Amino acid sequence: MEQPRYFDDHVLGEVRKTNGRTITETDFVVHAGHTGDFFPHHMDAEAMKESPWGQRIAHGTMTFAIGIGLTASVINPLSFTYGYERLRFPKPVFIGDTIHTELTITGLEPDPKRPDHGRIIEQVRVLNQRGETVLACDHIYLVQRKIAG
Repeated sequence: MEQPRYFDDHVLGEVRKTNGRTITETDFVVHAGHTGDFFPHHMDAEAMKESPWGQRIAHGTMTFAIGIGLTASVINPLSFTYGYERLRFPKPVFIGDTIHTELTITGLEPDPKRPDHGRIIEQVRVLNQRGETVLACDHIYLVQRKIAG
């Protein structure tokens, strides 16, 4: 188990990358069942043959859930998610694509509500096997300071 990391231990520009995960038809079906989103773009293979994509495209919410879930490889008891901003899906994800997530710390700032915590902003990029960005957002999380700022 890794040591807990305080806000003060993080460095601007720090990068981490996750392992990959291949998206399956089962992912589409399970996600549709969980969310109730059975939109034809995700579930109707025949209809999507005539679309600009030529096949079904993944739910954006599924891409988000899996892409962010891949980042949960280390538990830091000193931090928790505050939220996500500027979420975009610039390219579709298809069955058979393998995605991974790359995170870069782009901001370290005080938290105005909690002087004993700082805010870390991570640029999140989920990429497919061709290196194309399929999801982009900013992750803001709060991390305990060693010394209250």
